[in-house]
Amino acid sequence: MLRYPTALVTALLLSGCVESQPPSAPKRKTTDEIGEFDPNAGSEVVTPDVKITNPITGPLEAYHPIMQQVAALGIEHAVNLFNASEGRYPSSHEEFMTRIIKENNIRLPVLQPGLEYQYDVENHKLVIIQNAVRKP
Repeated sequence: MLRYPTALVTALLLSGCVESQPPSAPKRKTTDEIGEFDPNAGSEVVTPDVKITNPITGPLEAYHPIMQQVAALGIEHAVNLFNASEGRYPSSHEEFMTRIIKENNIRLPVLQPGLEYQYDVENHKLVIIQNAVRKP
């Protein structure tokens, strides 16, 4: 008779000893959508400069521009590696998307509303455009 309560208590104690898994880190919002830059479209190129207006919220104000700068550095490095291995830069937007973005599995941070990533084929640079008009 004493076996069943002892077994029950032991089972309850052991089931409480299972370690719960820590909560997973929140997933960052990323994108791989990069349009083709058209210098004749009249879109404004935005430079991701850090502008701190308040010392209390300064780190929050610096977050998005710094993330944009890091993304641009990653793209620049991948393009330079492509140039070193191939002896040339990507000749088109499609080649850039296939050989740089897709093959390297590059994901960029999502930009604020009204901004868009575009690749400047002539200058081999990733630019950020404000109020970009999408081509149909």
